[in-house]
Amino acid sequence: MLASKVTTTSLGERGESRALAYLQSRGWTLLARNYRVARGPSRRGAEIDLIMQEPDGTVVFVEVRQRHGRAHGGAAASVSYSKQRACILGAQHYLQRWPTAWPPCRFDVVAIDGDHLQWIPAAFDASAAG
Repeated sequence: MLASKVTTTSLGERGESRALAYLQSRGWTLLARNYRVARGPSRRGAEIDLIMQEPDGTVVFVEVRQRHGRAHGGAAASVSYSKQRACILGAQHYLQRWPTAWPPCRFDVVAIDGDHLQWIPAAFDASAAG
């Protein structure tokens, strides 16, 4: 029997599932997972790992980053300016479809380094889209 190879995609999915379970344990509701926006053939699109809603109505756009350890700054440090910008553009696209006035929103990061999960509320703001 061959051992199955663990892919980056499957590791990412496991990290997202772990982050989702953590946030749902706080009473949050999942609105969308892996929300994608295509921006055309010559430009990269945007993806938001998790879009959640807190019990108070705040919509939270969550970037999940996972690393084996904390070398090179760890998972939280890997959320680059371009990644923040892509999340913001994805959030703007998502909110265009919102049926009423936009709710309060923010951008959180769930960083997973090995077995350690760290939730970072308000990790960045929309000024990164500038």
